[in-house]
Amino acid sequence: MRLLVVEDFQPLRESLTQGFREAGYAVDEASDGQAALWHARNGEHDVIILDIMLPKVDGLSVLQQLRDQSSPSLVVLLTAKDTAEDKINGLELGADDYLVKPFLFAELLARVKALVRRKYESKSTILRIADLEVDTSHRNVRRGGKPIDLSGREYALLEYLAHNADRIVSRTDIWQHVYDFNASPESNVVDVYIGLLRKKIEREGEPRLIHTRRGQGYLLAEMEHR
Repeated sequence: MRLLVVEDFQPLRESLTQGFREAGYAVDEASDGQAALWHARNGEHDVIILDIMLPKVDGLSVLQQLRDQSSPSLVVLLTAKDTAEDKINGLELGADDYLVKPFLFAELLARVKALVRRKYESKSTILRIADLEVDTSHRNVRRGGKPIDLSGREYALLEYLAHNADRIVSRTDIWQHVYDFNASPESNVVDVYIGLLRKKIEREGEPRLIHTRRGQGYLLAEMEHR
């Protein structure tokens, strides 16, 4: 999943970015509202973590522009203001969640995970495709009850495919959701990681779950759709 962290206080922004990347997310970052809008226009983010007090363009104005442009990104507002009026104002402008500073990173991470499940209409933290289980809460993967050890990038790719199980996702879709802005969509990085993932979840004798649709992309499903 791909996130955008918008925070003008550099130590906090870098801490959040590092924490989310260690948790397996692709992360873009911005230090002001103008840069946030640029990133939002030039990338597709599952969740935007948005500070309200920003230079150039304040966070609520950024949120309003995102909603006016029908951005599908879910937004968590970060603010030092904790009055009911402030919360109501942010939620009425289209925020999906609201967190008051100071906060524990673990709480923010849990809220982001919940929003991702909501976005992909996954009520359970366990995604199942045939005998494959992806535990999005603990980031564990099993097939046939046996644990599978994945790198952070491999897990991020598998979780995105699992959230879109039985649907074809293009290489561009995968790049936009799994890799941050520094990755090049023209490279073969998606195909390389698909190959690595297949070796781990499709061991000898096990039915194929990741199917290639030429000219279209990839499909995670029990049976290939024709």
